[in-house]
Amino acid sequence: MENMFRLMDHDQDVTTNRCIWVNGPVIVGAGPSGLATAACLREQNVPFVVLERADCIASLWQKRTYDRLKLHLPKQFCQLPKMPFPESFPEYPSKREFIDYLESYASRFEINPKFNECVQTARFDETSGLWRVKTVSNAESTRSEVEYICRWLVVATGENAERVMPEIEGLSEFSGEVIHACDYKSGEKFAGKKVLVVGCGNSGMEVSLDLANHFAKPSMVVRSSVHVMPREVMGKSTFELAMNMLKWLPLWLVDKILLVFCWFVLGNIEKYGLKRPEMGPMELKSAKGKTPVLDIGALEKIRSGKIDVVPGIKRFNGNRVELINGEQLDVDSVVLATGYRSNVPYWLQESEFFAKNGFPKTAVGSSGWKGRTGLYAVGFTRRGLSGASMDAVKIAQDIGSVWKLETTQPTKRLTASSHRRCISQQF
Repeated sequence: MENMFRLMDHDQDVTTNRCIWVNGPVIVGAGPSGLATAACLREQNVPFVVLERADCIASLWQKRTYDRLKLHLPKQFCQLPKMPFPESFPEYPSKREFIDYLESYASRFEINPKFNECVQTARFDETSGLWRVKTVSNAESTRSEVEYICRWLVVATGENAERVMPEIEGLSEFSGEVIHACDYKSGEKFAGKKVLVVGCGNSGMEVSLDLANHFAKPSMVVRSSVHVMPREVMGKSTFELAMNMLKWLPLWLVDKILLVFCWFVLGNIEKYGLKRPEMGPMELKSAKGKTPVLDIGALEKIRSGKIDVVPGIKRFNGNRVELINGEQLDVDSVVLATGYRSNVPYWLQESEFFAKNGFPKTAVGSSGWKGRTGLYAVGFTRRGLSGASMDAVKIAQDIGSVWKLETTQPTKRLTASSHRRCISQQF
């Protein structure tokens, strides 16, 4: 039994090596999903530990987003459980306002993540029936390794943990600057430059708009079809209208109505190189998790010629790019708005619940938050912050019901005091 909690072998550069029993779940990730789960567990009086590889909460928002970013949906669809946005906040909070909200949220529910703790592996020990989560910390130049032992593991690293860097012929030899959208902050330094934006999702559209507003000359690569919708219709959120209609109408009819709205508000966007998918916007979101683009001004710049829409890339050659239609462009800089992916396959040693793409196998739709052996996932159902909040509530209730049953009835439970070599910590 003691072997379950053996300390890991010391490496030469390791200064600290510990094994810690967590009397409750371990939550991996201190973004909105992890914070929501922690808050709901706090309400259930269940102790927990939150592990975060960065040095702050919501590192994606704090460190990997552009300055002009605002929430794309009205604030009521983006608030976390148990705490609405302040009434003084605008309908679409800014990046800074959302970060302030998350920091207040963590403070209110006394969520204190263990920062700079990068999970290396997490696996379920069949012999003990427990999860073993190994981390490496490099905080303040002191490297340490810790193994956390727990009954429940909550994966809250989300859909956007790692940037996607496409393989494009000749890109590595491109003579200009190449950055991913996560490193883009403002178009100010690109004024007067020809910038190729690779990708036409919400990030690609907003980066192109920001570049145009700062007098750059952006060309946006559109390789496939995309749904572009107005953010609002007659002063009402398009998303809110869709959600209200779905309460009474079938999905296919809601999509038909939305596309009629889009035609009246935006006109025929295909003549600008933006071809719509055959599947409707809400059906596509439900079936494949692909979010429609909500236009906040980019389409006007496309119409006026300040944003050029170009087809897919064939190859780069020096400071020129050849497109699949044979056209060649001179380019000064490249912004890769090519999205993000889950990093779960790199550290979670499990294949029954999570697929190779890093998503639960039933992630699209209302399921996908609970696996076997105490494994949970929050923020992977491709329904944004509202979906993550719903997952968090369900997870906390599920764990809380077991916790309350076992803490109110005398049972023979595995406790930290049974293992002299494993440090017991209450959180």
